[in-house]
Amino acid sequence: MSTAKFFWFLPTSGDSRSIVASSHASSNQVVPPNYRPPSRGYLAEVARAADRLGFEGVLTPTGTWCEDAWLTTAALLAETERLKFLVAFRPGLVPPTLAAQQAATLQRFSGGRVLLNIVTGGDDVEQRRFGDWLDHDERYARTGEFLHIVDSVWRNGPLDFTGEYYHVENAMVSAPPDPLPQFYFGGSSPAALPIAAQHVDVYLTWGEPPQAAAAKIAKVRELAAARGRTLRFGIRLHTISRDTSAAAWAVADELVAGLSADQIAKQTALHASSQSEGQRRMTALHGGRLDDLEIYPNLWAGVGLVRGGAGTALVGSHEEVANLIVEYHSLGFDEFILSGYPHLEEAHWFAEGVLPLLVQKGVA
Repeated sequence: MSTAKFFWFLPTSGDSRSIVASSHASSNQVVPPNYRPPSRGYLAEVARAADRLGFEGVLTPTGTWCEDAWLTTAALLAETERLKFLVAFRPGLVPPTLAAQQAATLQRFSGGRVLLNIVTGGDDVEQRRFGDWLDHDERYARTGEFLHIVDSVWRNGPLDFTGEYYHVENAMVSAPPDPLPQFYFGGSSPAALPIAAQHVDVYLTWGEPPQAAAAKIAKVRELAAARGRTLRFGIRLHTISRDTSAAAWAVADELVAGLSADQIAKQTALHASSQSEGQRRMTALHGGRLDDLEIYPNLWAGVGLVRGGAGTALVGSHEEVANLIVEYHSLGFDEFILSGYPHLEEAHWFAEGVLPLLVQKGVA
């Protein structure tokens, strides 16, 4: 079994010691105490820490709730030495040939440190902010055409293509990127899984309990095999790791201590009605309840009470967190994209407390 790769997260919507803040798939517009704006200086601190601490890379997220991922990545590449950047972007919002050109340029300028996270978009409301009026399933179909064009332009040179969503003639870039940026992709719906199986290198899922997450990737693995392809699999989780289990759970309890019943009910209703299958699955893990948030030993659903997207955290002593990662790894997950509040401090807790144990266990 191969060793795993560990990524951290750039908080481009701002950072704090609170999970209550504006975020994607969320109606919150709250500025928490001790808020850290996503300035170039602060994001550079997080990126340099991840670089120094030994993370494989960082995820630069996308959405109207955060700073632009392409520009943020370009700014922070110069602040780091070996760190890779997993750049999230929405494929329907720029023409595929332009995206191929942008990614090729960034890959050359970075010395080969760019990966691409394909975010098709599960929410009509946010897509329409960008002028995108396709429905959920059509967006995934368009993503398939988009990825075909980008990959073909890079690999095979000038391309003529006519599809349902794109028509290009003599599509090309000045030179293909070297190496070709790998495609990462998340999506839980029936419309998403075949696109992953056909086009991407790494399929990502949010942090469900191990067996549920393993069942999901088994479907994608089967679809990919039917197409003669083999994928890698990654999982997106928050972390709260401390020297003792009690200390970690105290931090988790503090994160939800100030939440009101009204806040939780409002966000639960919003997320449960999301068009995103992944978001609905995250919400179902906690059901809006504060009294049953440890949904699997050392897996906590508290983040998802008020935040959209990845809603679960690994919580416990360094040894407990490491053991749960080993369990996920044994089920087929080779890439872990992690985060924590605040991101600068939690990067140190994980890298200094958990990563050495994972090295000892042969996972990192």
